[in-house]
Amino acid sequence: MKLVSWNVNGIRAVIRKDFGKFLQTKKPDIICLQEVKIDDVMRAKENFDFEKYEEYWNSADRPGYSGTAIFIKSKLKLNPIYTTGIGIKKYDSEGRVQTLEFKKFFLVNVYFPNTREDLSRLDFKIDFNNKISKHVKKLEKTKPVIITGDFNVAHEEIDLARPKPNNGKAGFHPRERAWMTKFLDSDMIDTFRHKNPDKIQYSWWTYRFGARSRNVGWRIDYFCVSDKLKNKIKKAEIWNKVKGSDHCPVVLNIDL
Repeated sequence: MKLVSWNVNGIRAVIRKDFGKFLQTKKPDIICLQEVKIDDVMRAKENFDFEKYEEYWNSADRPGYSGTAIFIKSKLKLNPIYTTGIGIKKYDSEGRVQTLEFKKFFLVNVYFPNTREDLSRLDFKIDFNNKISKHVKKLEKTKPVIITGDFNVAHEEIDLARPKPNNGKAGFHPRERAWMTKFLDSDMIDTFRHKNPDKIQYSWWTYRFGARSRNVGWRIDYFCVSDKLKNKIKKAEIWNKVKGSDHCPVVLNIDL
């Protein structure tokens, strides 16, 4: 099964940049999107038609902000049980979490908060992260979990081009990194680093300073899986040549 995750930084913008062609050529079985930036009213007006895919949307209350979506190939007939959020209004109103229950595993799609440059949302994010950890562990009591999305943190120095000047800043703050370490230590596998222990590759570049053309980037998008799925991981990739957003897709091939 080929799973793809992509922060599209606006579904309407990425559609204008050949998202339909991307689906046709890459043919993901499941694709998880973050920061779709569209509410249900606007989506109805746009009348999207993602041929051959079943759609699951979780929009933020605030128009044009945040939000997540998952598309599944219709022909797979997986018929998941779908839920949104984690039961806490201040987080769920931002459309950040989707959970699909399949026969053999759970899939959790998350758009983690950005702490902001002034770190004004650091406490908000760490609390959210801790709630996600509890959510995952609760699910794992039933079956293994695949969690994906824009985690908005580069875990180790290998995961960003300029670690020293960014130490302590948003996305590379010690508290964010410590949470990621603790999360992975709780029997979760960072699939890209597991399959590519020394590979330097990024999934996000600021629009400023020509960062992408110079590959001054960060790896902040992940597929993590329960340790029980470790031997099922076939390949983990970053498609850094795919344009359309300030992020690029990350990919997990897994035997499920």
